[in-house]
Amino acid sequence: MNDLAEQMRADLAEIGQTSMPFGKYGPQHFPPNGIPIYDIPAEYLGWFANKAGFPKGRLGELLRMVHQMKADGSDTAFDGFRKKNGYTTLRTVKQKTWVISDSTEA
Repeated sequence: MNDLAEQMRADLAEIGQTSMPFGKYGPQHFPPNGIPIYDIPAEYLGWFANKAGFPKGRLGELLRMVHQMKADGSDTAFDGFRKKNGYTTLRTVKQKTWVISDSTEA
């Protein structure tokens, strides 16, 4: 059981250090490295799971783990990374402007 706990700890640490290298959340749209894979929306990971298939290799394994954790409601396991590295903003913040007219019409 100790080996399993160590493997899980190592996998979680690797998830915390891995960024998305391609696609909608990759470096082209979120420079310089893409977003951390733990901040990829569950819907996007679900697309990989249901339609495209996860990438081959270690990245695919890590994305599959993140997807499963999010599907199981264990997203809070990534809060330590978010506190340490900051939460990734996926939407651009639009500046609000207010126009106040100085009319004295009655």
